Amino acid sequence: MNLVIDIGNSGLKYAFFSGENIIGSGRLEKYDKETFKGTVNVCQAGKAIISSVRDIPEDILTYLSGTIPYIHLLSHESHVPFPVDYKTPQTLGSDRIAGICGAYKRTGGRDCLVIDAGTAITFDFFTGGRYRGGNISPGIAMRFRALNHFSNSLPLIRPSGRFTFPGDTTAYAIEAGVLTGVLYEINEYIRTFKENHKESEVFMTGGDSSMLAEMLDNRHIISVPLLVLEGLNFILEYNAE
Repeated sequence: MNLVIDIGNSGLKYAFFSGENIIGSGRLEKYDKETFKGTVNVCQAGKAIISSVRDIPEDILTYLSGTIPYIHLLSHESHVPFPVDYKTPQTLGSDRIAGICGAYKRTGGRDCLVIDAGTAITFDFFTGGRYRGGNISPGIAMRFRALNHFSNSLPLIRPSGRFTFPGDTTAYAIEAGVLTGVLYEINEYIRTFKENHKESEVFMTGGDSSMLAEMLDNRHIISVPLLVLEGLNFILEYNAE
């Protein structure tokens, strides 16, 4: 059994895999050693992979290293089965390459666009058998916070997904402005990508993906909430061979 851990900007996600199948998953907002040990039973895991956008807590790493025989720490030196056309691979977010690997595994290497709607919204492109790079845009919560932080009078809004268009109150105006802007942005990425790559797939993942998928024209979208974790499991197996 494999243990997959993804430490992001807003918490720790984990999943257990038996082969390619997820047999359990969860999320921790707080991930000190005691909380982790009390929540994640690692005893049956033979291999593990850790992806992190920040330093991995040393106590958790020490605990895992003493329990699991093989641990892979994802980095720009990890092997993937395709060329990576990124000029600064050491700065490439591990969640981004993992998302591409998850899509690669699902499609067999066909052209794809991976949209990860989390703290940031990332758009990553795989075409012609190569990872081409991608774009990074502010996430939904970040946009709401920016309007509040950089203005004197605009309130901080929590999105409800139910707003008037055009906004007939300041709260609705902010929510409509942010969410409609994100939807237009994503739809245009998808339209342009599908126009240029006819036989391609579009994947959406990330914490805000479920809310957005309900509002998008999702005929061309494959929603996979745990795509990054699937990709990490693929990378783990590829590097353990």
